[in-house]
Amino acid sequence: MTELPLYEERFKNLKACVLLPTYNNAGTLADVIEDVLKYTSQVIVVNDGSTDDTPEILKRFPQIHVVSYTPNKGKGMALRTGFKEAVKLGYDHAITLDSDGQHFAKDLVQFLTYLENLPNTLLIGSRNMDQENVPGKSSFGNKFSNFWFWVNTGIKLEDTQSGYRSYPVHKLAGKKYFTSKYEFEIEVIVRASWSGIDVKSVPVTVYYPKPEERVSHFRPFKDFTRISILNTILVLISVLWVKPRDFFKKLFSREGRKVLYTAIFATPGESNHKKAASIGFGVFMGIVPIWGFQLAVGIPLAILFRLNKALFIIAANISIPPIMFVIMALSVATGKWILGIETIIPDFRNITLDMVKEEGASFFLGGTVLAVSVGLFAYLLSYIILRSIRKNAS
Repeated sequence: MTELPLYEERFKNLKACVLLPTYNNAGTLADVIEDVLKYTSQVIVVNDGSTDDTPEILKRFPQIHVVSYTPNKGKGMALRTGFKEAVKLGYDHAITLDSDGQHFAKDLVQFLTYLENLPNTLLIGSRNMDQENVPGKSSFGNKFSNFWFWVNTGIKLEDTQSGYRSYPVHKLAGKKYFTSKYEFEIEVIVRASWSGIDVKSVPVTVYYPKPEERVSHFRPFKDFTRISILNTILVLISVLWVKPRDFFKKLFSREGRKVLYTAIFATPGESNHKKAASIGFGVFMGIVPIWGFQLAVGIPLAILFRLNKALFIIAANISIPPIMFVIMALSVATGKWILGIETIIPDFRNITLDMVKEEGASFFLGGTVLAVSVGLFAYLLSYIILRSIRKNAS
């Protein structure tokens, strides 16, 4: 009787497979497949247009499922192809390993354990990036990627560039994606998070060979440029759509209405003045021209002044689209009115340094004055309304 691979039943119970995208890794591919087959036979290999001995190596493993195509289309397209193939074969989860020998199949148990307790989670293997032979560009790229992932999602992860991952493919395969190269691994986790899929880290080990032994298809200039363009697009989508959408979802959800009711009507010991001041200060911070840092600056100050933090945060969201564009236009117009500049709309066909300085000064001056004025108005209006409906608070 043939002995089953070590984790075969766990893979089947979870409807999980191992997905190996590969391109010209003939030197390591066989060892990686043999290592994985010790733990499961549920393996899909996507041969992304390899021009070396990859096809011959794959013929030695008839028990695995192979998808091949030419020409090479990039790692992102290989993963996208693998997702669709996994779903077609009935899998819900695909654990991806790189075929260059960096990852160890023994760490598959980490992913299985997490999936058994947190199904439908996107898991990313967190590597030790302080060990010997880690390329400088990898360490920098990882910190760069972690930062932009946090900007786009508000989630802090240790290693957003690791290729050792578990994807809930049944939730991801049907989506349309922008990218097909290395940057896909950033796009997919950001958009998964936006769609409500939990993204978490899993500790894994990693092997980095010496520089002279290393095979990499990453092209620093081209791929960093692609990644930077993608991050710019994702930030715009996040600011213009995702964050406003999530704010209103929370605000009008049952939990959000409860928070709002508690913030306004509960805490009987909290005076109308404090509640109104929280709203007025929130409106001020939402308008003051330090875009991107309003909450980072405002929340510590709200805590320092002992304001109602829930009311402050709700009021500070006055600057979400499309209101933010009105605020910006009013800020510039107010600044020009104060400075005595008659031209409201500049001639963008003839941009000069003086014009940029003039517009910038108008925006910051006008935005500050507008923030103070509207913040004071919000305080007074809130105080009058609260005093009329909260009879017992002074």
